[in-house]
Amino acid sequence: MSRIGKQPVPIPAGVKIEIQGTHIKVLGKKGNLERNVRPEIEIVEQENTLVFNPKGTSKKVLAFWGMTRSLVNNMVVGVDKGFSKKLMVEGVGYRASVNGNTLTLNVGYSSPVNFSLPAGIAATVDKDNSITLEGIDKELVGLIAAQIRAIRKPEPYKGKGIRYFDEHIVRKVGKAGGKK
Repeated sequence: MSRIGKQPVPIPAGVKIEIQGTHIKVLGKKGNLERNVRPEIEIVEQENTLVFNPKGTSKKVLAFWGMTRSLVNNMVVGVDKGFSKKLMVEGVGYRASVNGNTLTLNVGYSSPVNFSLPAGIAATVDKDNSITLEGIDKELVGLIAAQIRAIRKPEPYKGKGIRYFDEHIVRKVGKAGGKK
């Protein structure tokens, strides 16, 4: 039995859900999300909650049960509250700026790196070179944050690069002078 799959998903006020077979559409104040779910999982709407029932007891079906519940829960939370990821740009002369849907990063390369943000993702840059990504799709927000971080991963000697806000970089000791 899936501990996650057994839990019902509460539907907040202002969120509408349309279920048509294996297709689910979630409409909220921040936007709309759609997804096709696995046919092995049945979704039933009961009294402002969504209940997920597996059609079988195989290990594969039970794994899909918990995964489907998590994906739909992320859709409901996304259209109601949204998701955000925060990245820090650290290094001497390293800067970030946003203009429309283009994020410009000066991170030690010979020319600035322009990163195009997809539809549904908004970015803001603070004075302290922190990038905040916001959107309703948790999967897309995390993917874009990972792609931006991959432009200049943090290095372990000085900590320069782009890192997640809550990420801890394990520092290494640099060269020690040769003693004779």
